[in-house]
Amino acid sequence: MGDHDTARTRLRAALRGSDPWTALSVLHTGRPGPSDPSAPADTTERPVRAEQWAVAVEELYRSDDDRTAYGRHPTWFLGRLGDAGAEVLVRLVAEPAFSPAERRALLATAVGRGLRLPAAVLESYARQDTESGGGADGPPDPVLVNAMGLSGDLSFAPRLGALLDDPDAPRGRAALALGRLGARAWTVPIAERLSVETGLDHVAFAVALELMGDRAAVPHLLRWLAESREERVYDVHHALVRLTGRDPLLPEGAKGAEYAAAVRAAWADGRTGPAAPEVRDLVVESGARARFRVEEGAGRIRVAFDPPLPGSSWPRWDRSLTFDGRPLYRVGSVCDTCELGLSLLGWPDAEARRIAAGLRGRLADPHRLDAALLADLTPVLAELATGHYRALLLDLPLERVTDPARSWWHLRAQARPVADDDGCDEDARPEDAWPGVAHFQLPTPVPEARIPATYAAVLPSQPPEALDPAALARHAAALAAGERPAAMVLGWVDDRYVEARNEERWLVGVILDGHHRLTAYATAGLPARVLWITPIGEAPGADGGLEGLAELSAAYAVRE
Repeated sequence: MGDHDTARTRLRAALRGSDPWTALSVLHTGRPGPSDPSAPADTTERPVRAEQWAVAVEELYRSDDDRTAYGRHPTWFLGRLGDAGAEVLVRLVAEPAFSPAERRALLATAVGRGLRLPAAVLESYARQDTESGGGADGPPDPVLVNAMGLSGDLSFAPRLGALLDDPDAPRGRAALALGRLGARAWTVPIAERLSVETGLDHVAFAVALELMGDRAAVPHLLRWLAESREERVYDVHHALVRLTGRDPLLPEGAKGAEYAAAVRAAWADGRTGPAAPEVRDLVVESGARARFRVEEGAGRIRVAFDPPLPGSSWPRWDRSLTFDGRPLYRVGSVCDTCELGLSLLGWPDAEARRIAAGLRGRLADPHRLDAALLADLTPVLAELATGHYRALLLDLPLERVTDPARSWWHLRAQARPVADDDGCDEDARPEDAWPGVAHFQLPTPVPEARIPATYAAVLPSQPPEALDPAALARHAAALAAGERPAAMVLGWVDDRYVEARNEERWLVGVILDGHHRLTAYATAGLPARVLWITPIGEAPGADGGLEGLAELSAAYAVRE
């Protein structure tokens, strides 16, 4: 049997089973797992390439009987086949012979993939949608609105702009579509409508202005900020920071009315230009703890919201740790009942190395935190985002993890007192939660923590395979001689209540400087000296931040 016949046979067998979702997932991942008895069980067959699966799906779609019988399942599978699936999706979306429901399912999958579809295809879909009654007497299909925003074709802008005043239209999606198109003629109309939008539409309009990147919105945002209700202030402030580059310092831990008043006061003078970064109010609390604040920080290293996913109902959801605007790790959603999942997105360019170079020699052998040491680090601290920070000098017994099965990202599921009812934890592969790179972690949860499942992990900001053997040897010799050079880590505390059943806390750090040092410590089996810097306030998991840091310090602070 040839590869094409194999793909076609296995695909049809999976679709005919009583659990096609699981069977298709097994085909996609190539992973043995609980599949339908009627699905192929022989996992020793030669792997099928994505291109072969895509051809098999397209062939199935061209058969009227098969397409009707299998419903949404082939579309879902096609959306997971990378570039090969994308090519087939573009062809199938353009097929006028399909029913409106079939074309909509294909279009929704293409939008979820962020595909840019030709304007002619979208016009054809719009005509079919109107003829079938979907947009004849009412607003257009929201999926079509999303697709227009992804098209890159400004000819759609007037049609999208007309939806902003339609009370029955998906106004938030239309605003986001205009933002994705960069249709700046609609900047002011979107900004002026903020005062009448509420809920997620208000968030979407603010995010649309961020996507537009047009400072023409700033005067309107400032005016609306002075009048807006408390719950809308955050999104206006966030948009102002993105559009102006100015990031004023707000009081630590401010919430509700106090937060809204502080934001209004910060912008009340109308100043919209960034000032020079300053590190102020350095206070040494002990030889292992200090605090400081960064005002008008350069923000080259920060956790920031990603652009919204096309088709998502949530304009602000996923976040990434960025170096100079370039994503390093996806941090995941703000949903506190979801698992924390980090994934490597790509290594930063020269910015990370430049920041690390600014630390050379300054952390050679610190035995305590003092004002002189922190003052010496201010050029690097000023690169951080505006905020209130805590600094800890720690001796962490870190182990280097290269096997996904030994990482807390996988082991956390086994440690939970309440397992998932559907058995998903038992079926999960270690690679599914792996952040994509070898990293360091505490070998046990933080001792004596209020939340027993309190984990700490430190991830690299440079490729581990690029480590210099000569530098590793120098650090190994220094450790053998009794020196204790420190690595500098930017961390945060992220609290989760997974599935509203299992409380977890993560202390996550990313190395700013010290990749060779941490590797040398782990190889020598010695606790690693780490200067751990954490923002407090609007950072992820801010509510538990101070408690988590206090527990980390109590267990591992450098003893004077």
